[in-house]
Amino acid sequence: MCDSHGHSHDGCSHEAIPDIPDVYRYDMCSHIDFDKVTVLNEAVEGSGKKVFKSMEQKDDKTKFVDSDCDAELLFNIPFSGHVRITGLSIVGEDNETHPAKIKIFKDKEAMSFDDCSIVADQEIDLKMDSRGLVDYPLKASKFGNLSHLSILVCANFGADETRVHYIGLRGEFQHEFRQRIAIATYESRAQMKDHKNAIPDAVGRTLF
Repeated sequence: MCDSHGHSHDGCSHEAIPDIPDVYRYDMCSHIDFDKVTVLNEAVEGSGKKVFKSMEQKDDKTKFVDSDCDAELLFNIPFSGHVRITGLSIVGEDNETHPAKIKIFKDKEAMSFDDCSIVADQEIDLKMDSRGLVDYPLKASKFGNLSHLSILVCANFGADETRVHYIGLRGEFQHEFRQRIAIATYESRAQMKDHKNAIPDAVGRTLF
């Protein structure tokens, strides 16, 4: 597991967050393959994937995930095709359970906490944000073409457990997986050679 729990957050809970206009769209949840999403160290099984809501539901506090034995959470997020992720937003409680630091990994499928010792593609120190007003841009050179994203919550603001209400991802869908495209193309074509041994229903029948 990550050992990034010791850094100080003095005064963070009182840091002012400007009430900025809603200029970003966090709508990549529509491209997440929810059947394959896994969240490690969630206190309630299946609760972690519920934080990937539509942007219009980000203020819904009835759906959230709590960490279990410590402050860490690991989200493994597969997409339905290749995507470009340009930024994210994280909503938590306005207290010490809010995530304070995350590490983000590209295309590392089925990550476990034992895998978190590798160098992350990006690390972000978070502000305490209970309204989803802070946008965190991602490095364009790192997240321009991916099919899987892992987000590790390394630490919170001092509580024993972490609570997350919402994770919004912004970006764009690029293209389907090539294997799916190939299968769809094959099935859409009427290949006569595939039926050369078939006898049409109207041929060879004896009429009485």
